[in-house]
Amino acid sequence: MPTTRRTFLSRLSTFGATATLGSLGAAGALIAPRAAQAATEWPTRPIKLVVPYSAGGSSDIIARLISRQLGEALGQPVVVDNRPGANGNIGAAMVAQAGTDNHTLLLCDIGALAISPSVYTKLTFDPGKDLKGVSMLAYSPHLLVVHPSVQVSNLKELVDLSKRTQLNFAVTAIGSAPHLAGVAVAQSTGAKWQYVPYKGGSQAVADTVAGTAQVLMNGMLATLPQVQAGKLKVIAISKKTRMPLMGQVPTIAEQGVSGFESGTWQGVMAPAGMPDALVARISSELIRIIRLPEVRAQLAGQGAEVVTMTPPETNKFFVSERARWAAVVKQADVRLD
Repeated sequence: MPTTRRTFLSRLSTFGATATLGSLGAAGALIAPRAAQAATEWPTRPIKLVVPYSAGGSSDIIARLISRQLGEALGQPVVVDNRPGANGNIGAAMVAQAGTDNHTLLLCDIGALAISPSVYTKLTFDPGKDLKGVSMLAYSPHLLVVHPSVQVSNLKELVDLSKRTQLNFAVTAIGSAPHLAGVAVAQSTGAKWQYVPYKGGSQAVADTVAGTAQVLMNGMLATLPQVQAGKLKVIAISKKTRMPLMGQVPTIAEQGVSGFESGTWQGVMAPAGMPDALVARISSELIRIIRLPEVRAQLAGQGAEVVTMTPPETNKFFVSERARWAAVVKQADVRLD
């Protein structure tokens, strides 16, 4: 037991034994044991891990990869609950409004969450005030891909084609990180395409595989399997440097958009009312699980890098992402009600 707490309990015990008003001592002596008991007993029921996107996207893949082990570590099942819609805002609002419910967590693209306050004029919650960081988990760059029927092999040819014929550009949602990344590429290259919004990355991928959309920019974790299966053709990767897993694929920066980099950052957030002690415990378990060799290897095989942060570091990252994307949104003039 920490020294400060031992001292406090010792003084409390002495007060209870010597005070004239014995009822005050008895009441005070009950406070610390009850708080300790509550902390020890948590969680008292299954934990809901809300993924604010449809099944099969990057966040959903990671949620299902870690949920069983997290449940075993905490002593209660962790149930993945997909709540897609409004670029993740429906599910995020559900967690933000959970108040003092200590059994609800959010696993999402932290970058997308940071974009929402700049894009949406009528959010029902404030991510910066109603949510708190638990841990960052992983990063995967965006892949710029096309349907195999699109007769191009590099970014220049894709841009040239977009000026001659209509190309549908599938995006997870208007105002999402992949959408703004596509806007940034178009602004830099002069590309012209029609943005088609979906409720999540898995649906955007599925429609591009089907040929309904011809161009897609999406997280590598959810997109690479379709590239490997020959159902999508990769044009570029959005890292500053090439990835060993796809060493033959040039970056967007290499193909004329100097310094370009984008991607998806998966992390976990909790309602602002969750006690810091519980947040720290969950964070510790998440970091341990995501760093397990078998988990790290599985993510690496799909193009995702394990990137962990403590709760304070996660909060700091969220603030920086919110400022960075606010500038991009302003330049792109993207606003939604």
